[in-house]
Amino acid sequence: MALAENAGLSPIDSLSAVRAQQIADNNPRLGIDCNQTGTFDMKEQHVFETLIGKQQQIQLATQVVRMILKIDDVMLEGSYA
Repeated sequence: MALAENAGLSPIDSLSAVRAQQIADNNPRLGIDCNQTGTFDMKEQHVFETLIGKQQQIQLATQVVRMILKIDDVMLEGSYA
């Protein structure tokens, strides 16, 4: 969605169109053609996401969840002890 938005496209419309096209063509490599090269196949455009990038995303998400789970109390206004 961020890629579509940064390219000046409607993120929700673009995402739903790509998902529908992926299902229709049975091709999970289809994406958003931001460079207007005429193809939506990310492999043909040489657009790849590295394994290290994916691992870092999962690691960061895990750290955020662990940080949220450490919060064991919520202080409300006027309830200071």
